[in-house]
Amino acid sequence: FSRFLSMLHNAQIVLLKEGTEASQGVPQIVGNIAAIQGIADTVRSTLGPRGMDKLIIDEKANATISNDGAEILKKLDIVHPVGSTVVNIALSQDEEVGDGTTSVTLLAAEFCKKAKSFIEEGVHPNLIQKAYRRGTQVALEKLHDLAVKVNTDDKTQRRELLEKCASTALSSKLVATHKDFFCEISCRCC
Repeated sequence: FSRFLSMLHNAQIVLLKEGTEASQGVPQIVGNIAAIQGIADTVRSTLGPRGMDKLIIDEKANATISNDGAEILKKLDIVHPVGSTVVNIALSQDEEVGDGTTSVTLLAAEFCKKAKSFIEEGVHPNLIQKAYRRGTQVALEKLHDLAVKVNTDDKTQRRELLEKCASTALSSKLVATHKDFFCEISCRCC
């Protein structure tokens, strides 16, 4: 009897909603990647200054037209757990930085897309994760090597750099047609 209780104590209990299927292993990972790809495909055409608008109609027949990745992702009704995780990561990017939701979504999808063939060949996900971490280290080292030192004591050089950064940041925004004006205002505040 104590052996039976020991088995019950170690038993895994999984509660699923009716009609939900439990899956694991390679098919589950491939399904997760497919969900991420679907979300990325939704926002892919909105990227950049020439990004296209999307027409979104919700369940109450309210229409929204936007090319803002964050706005589109907020309007999507994602039920897939991994899909909603990617959306939450992208929206946290928007909260922290105010931009980059589409880029985060597309990068996540591309990393997963590249990993998919390795998963299907039987490479363990932990090994793929280690490779991505090593790739991150190599990329950061390369960025450090390419970095240009800026003399912040030189007000002219500092101002030129600020204007270039502001101009680049404003290129994809609604104010892009008036970016020189807004660039000047932004730099004046610094």
